[in-house]
Amino acid sequence: MDARMGQDAARERRRDLARFFGTWVRNPIKMGAVAPSSAHYCATMVASATTGLDGPILELGPGLGCVTRALLDAGVDPGRITSIEYDAEFARTLKERFPAVNVIRGDGFDLDATLGDGGATTFAAILFAIPIVKFPQAERQALFSRYFERLRPGGNLTQLSYLWKPPVKAVPGLFDVSSSDIVWDNIPPARVWIYSQAGARPLH
Repeated sequence: MDARMGQDAARERRRDLARFFGTWVRNPIKMGAVAPSSAHYCATMVASATTGLDGPILELGPGLGCVTRALLDAGVDPGRITSIEYDAEFARTLKERFPAVNVIRGDGFDLDATLGDGGATTFAAILFAIPIVKFPQAERQALFSRYFERLRPGGNLTQLSYLWKPPVKAVPGLFDVSSSDIVWDNIPPARVWIYSQAGARPLH
């Protein structure tokens, strides 16, 4: 990265911080975070995801696109990526920044309605960054169980979270849980939680 590109990235980061914080002030429960995830954290998420499998990749709760950018930086074809964002302003920004990515403004909790495919589309990996800690554990497990119906054999689901224990407990026979190391440069420090199909060997 040359000096000009680095300066542009720094300016974009400052703008994103301001926009993200403004949205958080208006609706902190919906956002779940006080700042965009760090580039290192997003890269860790992408490295933990099964993007090497053939097939499309689903990004849920992309915000202003830190993980989207990390996917592209890792060499993922933008045509493989579907990003579902609930916030209208964030969705517009994503479409401007990543015109080759399939950005959908919709509800990541209801994929059948948002994708309109009757459940037909399956994904190589699902990258999840929607706040769910307000939901009871049983609802979280049921949600992730539905996501696993959308994963191709060998695919995994990765989750950004500040919690020090798995936000979603393993469902025996369906998926297991592991995690990355703590990413200390994120605000606040956080892990990537990795949900792998039961009996599958995790990437890390």
